[in-house]
Amino acid sequence: MTSILIVDDEQDMRNLIHMMLKKSGFQTLQAENGYVAITTLAQAKVDIVLLDVMMPGINGFQVCEEIRKTSNVPIIFLTAKDANEDKVKGLTLGADDYIVKPFTSTELVARIIAVLRRTGNAPVEVQVKHLCKGTIDLDEVSRKVFVAGSVIPLTLKEFDLLHLFMTNENTVYTREQLLEKLWGLDYAGGTRTVDTHIKTLRLKLGKEAGQFIHTVWGLGYRFEVRI
Repeated sequence: MTSILIVDDEQDMRNLIHMMLKKSGFQTLQAENGYVAITTLAQAKVDIVLLDVMMPGINGFQVCEEIRKTSNVPIIFLTAKDANEDKVKGLTLGADDYIVKPFTSTELVARIIAVLRRTGNAPVEVQVKHLCKGTIDLDEVSRKVFVAGSVIPLTLKEFDLLHLFMTNENTVYTREQLLEKLWGLDYAGGTRTVDTHIKTLRLKLGKEAGQFIHTVWGLGYRFEVRI
């Protein structure tokens, strides 16, 4: 089972993240500060670290520096600060991703899985889910999508895009948000990549189901079933 170390000085936040991850089949360890986190990493098996930035004693950036002296364990920063310079600093220090609070359990789990895949870390035991919205059925385990009972062949990114929309119905995502969530902060391409994938996904889903992905002019895209 994948083991995740949650490092945050707020107990309520640690407990909330623990519950989010437990529902998806993850095992968690907790550390209330950077010193405990470093000690825990030296003593226990940890597959990925969720690291808060603003902590008393030594902050998350300093903890990341210490971890990178001896370990390549994947690190995701969790922070309320959305400043671009903080994201750049975190990634420069060796973090693998950067998530701004507040976040949903769906986004958190998706980002964890994406980092584990990129780093070739331990396999993830994810809770089985079957999503059904309108005429679209999505099976997370087999990664198959059905429209009105027929299998629709999707690429990896098309599937992840549809999954994000279906698990966050009525949420408006900007092109920049979709690019960051699905392609990562280090992706060198532009937002036209998002438009191209949306266009192809709509075509594959067909005339009726494709209309569930709505363009929100001046903002981005939203998934909403209207039958």
